[in-house]
Amino acid sequence: MAAVAMRLPAVRAALDTGRRRGGEKHLVAPGDTITTDTGYMRGHGTYVEDDKLIASVAGVVERVNKLVCVRALKARYNGEIGDIVVGRITEVQQKRWKVETNSRLDSVLLLSSINLPGGELRRKSAEDELAMRDYLQEGDLISAEVQSIFSDGAVSLHTRSLKYGKLAQGVLVQVSPSLVKRQKTHFHDLPCGASVILGNNGFIWIYPTPEQKDDEAGGYTSNLEPVPLSDREVISRLRNCIMALVTHKMMLFDTSILYCYEASLPHQIKDILKPEVTEEIVLEARQRLLDLEG
Repeated sequence: MAAVAMRLPAVRAALDTGRRRGGEKHLVAPGDTITTDTGYMRGHGTYVEDDKLIASVAGVVERVNKLVCVRALKARYNGEIGDIVVGRITEVQQKRWKVETNSRLDSVLLLSSINLPGGELRRKSAEDELAMRDYLQEGDLISAEVQSIFSDGAVSLHTRSLKYGKLAQGVLVQVSPSLVKRQKTHFHDLPCGASVILGNNGFIWIYPTPEQKDDEAGGYTSNLEPVPLSDREVISRLRNCIMALVTHKMMLFDTSILYCYEASLPHQIKDILKPEVTEEIVLEARQRLLDLEG
């Protein structure tokens, strides 16, 4: 008979992640006053009433010079050119694949927008079109970059780099796109022994750090060798740490994930998602991030 973990209810202090240093409001709800300064320009998710800039959606306040907008916490992914995404192949069509990327419409990966195995560069032929399922088929996970946006809002992808392509063994975590921080790179080899791809579309891929980069494969071979138990434990801990950060609406980037991972080491992997443990490790990670900013 399996043991059941039971806890008595306890009053927990609210984790205030809604304010930045200096008291500036960062997370807002509909109707909240963002600023009373009349020098700001109104952006998406805001409206003006009685000389006050007010939020019309629940989300994160973003400022670009004098422009203020609110990015909704719960929204489908809106692609921007240059974004790094993780997606799943849903359909193989003529000269293209359809890809699920957490957006309103399926994304498109054209046959002309991929590298052939081995990184070969040439015009795609009828033989390549017949061999599309040998490259990618339904259910395969890929990493790609947004190449362009169609007029209806659908996203066109490309994998014309050996760092993109088919994903082999790992764990997929789906979070809100608004919690993924935009950075110069979204591919991170963490010192704990695992790597993450932080997709701008809210799909995060956690996988064992490869011992050597296999550039000859061109991104279409899958390493199906058994993953050692130590690597699986690191991946599971990282996954639970990401879910803990998401629970408290903290931004996801390499440093926040690593700090949360280090704070979770005294606890067992299965205990990380217990509310009191989640709060403890997230508070510690948040404090380290504040000290880093200071």
